[in-house]
Amino acid sequence: ILLCEKQFYYRAQQFYEDVPASEEGMMGDFVEISKVDLEGSRQFLKRFGPGKAGTHRVLDCGSGIGRVTKGVFLPVFEKLEMADMMEHFLLHAHEEYLGADADRVETYYCFNLQEFTPPKNKYDVIWMQWVACHLTDKDLMNFLIRCKKSLRPNGVIIIKDNMARQGCKLDPIDSSISRHLDIMKVIINKAGLEVLAVEKQEGFPDVIMPVWMIAMQ
Repeated sequence: ILLCEKQFYYRAQQFYEDVPASEEGMMGDFVEISKVDLEGSRQFLKRFGPGKAGTHRVLDCGSGIGRVTKGVFLPVFEKLEMADMMEHFLLHAHEEYLGADADRVETYYCFNLQEFTPPKNKYDVIWMQWVACHLTDKDLMNFLIRCKKSLRPNGVIIIKDNMARQGCKLDPIDSSISRHLDIMKVIINKAGLEVLAVEKQEGFPDVIMPVWMIAMQ
């Protein structure tokens, strides 16, 4: 199993080495859905806005070049942090993509999430988009346990990801696992978290696997 896990993570690392640091790179062949995606995220986040989760600090996990940081978080949060395993994505975010707003990003963490422990009691929102799929069940559960300790009072963790229509689906090309929503809920439950809201991202073409947003604390 260990060898398979190592291979699983190694393949993802190899895949992203070749992905350009651009919106096209982040969205694969579907850059045209980026606007719809960001709008769906903004609306979902509003449900946990002022008065519920705070708007002091957000952590964008699997941030890439900061597409979600730029399109969703910058207008809402005072302080931002980004985590991604690929250094060239984070460098592009800081040096070009985020422009003058790059200074508002306090920290860039260059880590694989399976090896990353976010600082405790720090975040109002921890956002994981299209990155939970790159963790094994065990590593995802353990990462969520660590994230729970990183939340401030009333803070929320949000996963937005492809969800398989049934069971689990492995993509050997980018080394990702799409899980059925119920399987994802079991992992969240095992991490000692409670699901607050679940919503399907609307407006994506049918050829794309369903994308769901799950808020938990």
